[in-house]
Amino acid sequence: MKDSAAAYNSLLEEIYKRFPSVQNSAFDKAYKPGLEGMEAFCDALGRPERKWRSVHVAGTNGKGTVASMIASALSACGLKTGLYTSPHLVDFRERASIIGQGLIPKEYVYGFLLKWKPWFIEHNLSFFEITTGLAFAWFADSGVDVAVIETGLGGRLDSTNVITPELSIVTSIGLDHCRYLGGTKAAIAAEKAGIFKKGVPALAGESDPEVSPVFRAKADGLCPLSFADAAEPSLRFRSAEILREADLQGPCVESNLRTALSAIDILRGKQGFEGLSDEKKVVEALKKTAARTSLHGRWETLCEHPLVIADIGHNPAALSHNFARLRAMLDEGACSALVIVFGIMADKDFDSILPLMPEDATYVFASPSTERALPAGEILARWKVSRRSGPSRAYTADSVRDAVRMALSLAGKLSESLSRSASAAPGAPVCVYIGGSAFVVAEAITIFQSRN
Repeated sequence: MKDSAAAYNSLLEEIYKRFPSVQNSAFDKAYKPGLEGMEAFCDALGRPERKWRSVHVAGTNGKGTVASMIASALSACGLKTGLYTSPHLVDFRERASIIGQGLIPKEYVYGFLLKWKPWFIEHNLSFFEITTGLAFAWFADSGVDVAVIETGLGGRLDSTNVITPELSIVTSIGLDHCRYLGGTKAAIAAEKAGIFKKGVPALAGESDPEVSPVFRAKADGLCPLSFADAAEPSLRFRSAEILREADLQGPCVESNLRTALSAIDILRGKQGFEGLSDEKKVVEALKKTAARTSLHGRWETLCEHPLVIADIGHNPAALSHNFARLRAMLDEGACSALVIVFGIMADKDFDSILPLMPEDATYVFASPSTERALPAGEILARWKVSRRSGPSRAYTADSVRDAVRMALSLAGKLSESLSRSASAAPGAPVCVYIGGSAFVVAEAITIFQSRN
């Protein structure tokens, strides 16, 4: 068993080094737009993506959550359902799973990578092309009925865009990865809408004066288009109940649920998806999305005492919602003070994020273990310039692990201090928020898992 584990880990490490991933390399080294390599790989694999039906999900924020919600509902209604998302947070195998069965087995990963490694090298595949082909092949070999596929970056040139789905979804549009997708929301929307296919229904998560015309122009003469925030899903009246009892929380969960419900309404009208008409099963599956799909890092509570919340939101749109939620928790007395562990990638729009960061918080800045990360010292320096005045309640740590330790220590001291204050809200905890990057959250989750 030890020898097998060592061989698996060694091969996986070799793949990481030879084929750079955005999780451990600069984006320019890892990003490879275009479908030529993926099409050739799918041909070599025997076109596995044609052996199951699919739902395709793109978007700036919320696409992983919406994909997971839909997959949970499909599975609960009797369909063997695959789910492909990225990036992974703790285990490489998180990228491919079958709902109710679990993550892709290590034995399958090892055999696939060993068999196809010479082909990867010969054809100079990207890490994302490799993982996409791996997932597609496993879904076919496992006999899934349907797979919910999340894009990696953009849509038009994303490796996943070799599929012809039953439904194409774009959850939201925001300014992220502008260097690769365009500097305006309209330009980014055009790239995301590249997943629209002839005759395949398309669903946009939200109407927006800047991007809706782009979606309509792309869909015109190509496919039917609807907008989730303008539709009236038949399950909408159950939204409050689902949100109240859901194991998946977060500032954007309501809009993500609305998109998922709209998608389910479209799918249930298609042959083979009639099981989605079972309202009770769908509602219960949506309530338990996180547990059924092992979804992590979406306003996830890592610890109750002290309260520790982690979220992978990493761009201005997502962090605007998250920081507003934290301020509301303070205002409503749900927490007595904020300690924020924050790290960010150097290619993100940090200048737009800085004004969003709560003033009344204590910060611990850290850099996760990837060369894409902005150094903690630079984060602190830019944060100080943005504040200009007032007390400096910010620190740096040498690693995410050290940042978490420091944050927990600071939370303990704040809690003791506030407990002696007559103005402290009775029983309100100090909240530690961990975010700014999926890579910061990934390391934090591992830390708390090892504590349990």
